Amino acid sequence: MEPTRDQEKRRAALADLTRLQHEGDALGGLFGRARGHFGAADTPAGDRIELWGRRIGRTLSAVAFVALAIYLYATYVR
Repeated sequence: MEPTRDQEKRRAALADLTRLQHEGDALGGLFGRARGHFGAADTPAGDRIELWGRRIGRTLSAVAFVALAIYLYATYVR
């Protein structure tokens, strides 16, 4: 007995769900890593000065990157 098209779709969908369950969601993992990076999760425990220094520095670098991208777009693309 040959599987029907609906059965093949169902089997493929279940395989995709199983794969996602094991690998995790791509965007969820990306945002989780970004949250850890900008939250300075890699800072030594108990060092509040370094924690806030890294948070401020990383946030300012992201703001500078966005500002530079907007400037370059406005200057060369428009």
